[in-house]
Amino acid sequence: MAKLIALYKHPENKEAFDAHYFNVHAPLTAKIPGLREMKVTKVTGSPMGGDGKYYLTCEMHYDSLDALKEGLRSPEGRASGKDLMGFAGDLVTLMIGEEA
Repeated sequence: MAKLIALYKHPENKEAFDAHYFNVHAPLTAKIPGLREMKVTKVTGSPMGGDGKYYLTCEMHYDSLDALKEGLRSPEGRASGKDLMGFAGDLVTLMIGEEA
């Protein structure tokens, strides 16, 4: 299993970020071919204290690295990526991983 992991830093306007993320971006992303599961987590704190560096995380699970790459190259994947860069390009870090 492979996954794309998105880590979002704290936005200036959390309400506007949430409205766009949950009403526009997440539904676009859910349409990507090959996506098996999408887990979104709001970060509520850190063991070191404070609210930590990140506001939100999203793990998008695919059957394989090839399926993930194919999904990202699809029209739906490109639409999700374009939207992401438009509303959170300066806030997001993306990583690809394979479950161990």
